[in-house]
Amino acid sequence: MKNVTVITHPLVQQNLARLRDQATQPEEFRRALGEVAALMVYEATRTFGTRTITVQTPLAKTRGVRLRHEVLLVPVLRAGLGMLDPILRLIPHARVGFIGLKRNERTLEATTYHKSLPEDLSQFEIILMDPMLATGGSSVSALNLMAERKARRVRLVNLLAAPEGIRYVQQHYPEVPIFTAAIDKRLNHKGYITPGLGDAGDRLFGV
Repeated sequence: MKNVTVITHPLVQQNLARLRDQATQPEEFRRALGEVAALMVYEATRTFGTRTITVQTPLAKTRGVRLRHEVLLVPVLRAGLGMLDPILRLIPHARVGFIGLKRNERTLEATTYHKSLPEDLSQFEIILMDPMLATGGSSVSALNLMAERKARRVRLVNLLAAPEGIRYVQQHYPEVPIFTAAIDKRLNHKGYITPGLGDAGDRLFGV
């Protein structure tokens, strides 16, 4: 699929297998999700813009690079929180925004119950984090909120994606790169990814 990167690194895939296993308890689930998120962000940030700077080492001057734009991490509540801290440890200077979305289990539509974002997103490199790209409704709702604030550079990072969700995002935001560890077969009648791993938020927090 165009503009979709499936990260097949062995450590990502090993941890994904742990996350899929129904026997994996919340503590281990949190650890494995964090490891996957940290590994995936390397790929997601590969095309960040940079500018050249001069650095004075103890011996001489040399050239280096600095990120051209400030980074904003945006987890979709609540499951996206499991991806935040590991990525924040790798990009400690990043700012953090939050978007809270709740899915109507009957209509499968997402409604916003919380948003905390800078007013102008035009100068940020944004990583939108949500473990599951299922119907795509939550991702499109989050992208809509950011588009209203002039977001220009957004990358969507998901642990798992369904073909239906990818298509829905690309219908609305074809320019947004999607990074995922796997594209599963389909959605079931309840809008859950199959084979998937269940409800990521429930498994992450144990409730």
